[in-house]
Amino acid sequence: MRLLEAIVDANHRAVAGDASAGLHPADYADELPIIALTCIDPRLNPLFPNVLGLPSDQFIWLRNAGNIITGPLSSTMRSLALACAVKEGREIAVIGHTDCRVCQTSAMQLLDQLQRLGVDRHRLPENLTEFFGLFATERQNVIKACGYVRESPLIGPKIPVHGLLVDINTGRLEWVVNGYQVWGATAQPEALNFRKTAGTAIGALSSPAPFDMGDMKFPEMKIGDAAGQRDLGDIKPMVSAPVPTSPPVGTPPTIPPVSAQPPPPPLRMQPVRSAAPAVTTKKTLPPPIRPRIVKRDHQW
Repeated sequence: MRLLEAIVDANHRAVAGDASAGLHPADYADELPIIALTCIDPRLNPLFPNVLGLPSDQFIWLRNAGNIITGPLSSTMRSLALACAVKEGREIAVIGHTDCRVCQTSAMQLLDQLQRLGVDRHRLPENLTEFFGLFATERQNVIKACGYVRESPLIGPKIPVHGLLVDINTGRLEWVVNGYQVWGATAQPEALNFRKTAGTAIGALSSPAPFDMGDMKFPEMKIGDAAGQRDLGDIKPMVSAPVPTSPPVGTPPTIPPVSAQPPPPPLRMQPVRSAAPAVTTKKTLPPPIRPRIVKRDHQW
């Protein structure tokens, strides 16, 4: 049985009336001290660290309004990281409580209360819900806070992060987030060994299979040669012409006989005509045409 398992078991037996219920911190020296983030509600003062069954020297208590964590690198995460690094905290527990006043306050109610304190609206962030981390249910807030802690680069993967909810009236603990299960799922060396995975992939790319140019097959017919034929059935594969082979070194060249060679075509030269000056001949113009006047007798 691990530390939180023993704490929850002893708490449930004590709330049920078992007077002998208790925890032996000496049995869990390797898992202590524990860091707890709780709300600033004064009603929690008499409950801690009694509900955990731990002595005060093994309990590192961090508090803020609503035990809210707004991000993996928020100021609360800085305190948790220092508690682990400086105070040597071994486990983290985000502990919410029932009847939380922060949960019962809406953004409009918070704005009215701040204005009564003299805080003007224009001095506040635009999104009050996001800035103050207002939440709908205590359980939802605990789960969200545990997620931020687990995702934070400030917290080592070997530190379990638990989520608990304590009844403000009875002191009974409810285990909401089991940090041992999440830690066991995320701390597997094979799943997180990125260097090994990347090295395998890079090695696979660095030694490709040998490439043989002779294994590739190319078509013997060109696309442009078949485009001019009308019927696709008339397309015939073109046979490549044999490549002439050169004779062995030292072999004299073979010259065909003169009679076997066809006579060359006769060479026809076009005479070159010199440019002569153009001679213009003056033509005789015909005599002008004159109208003939014909006189006729008219009877009126």
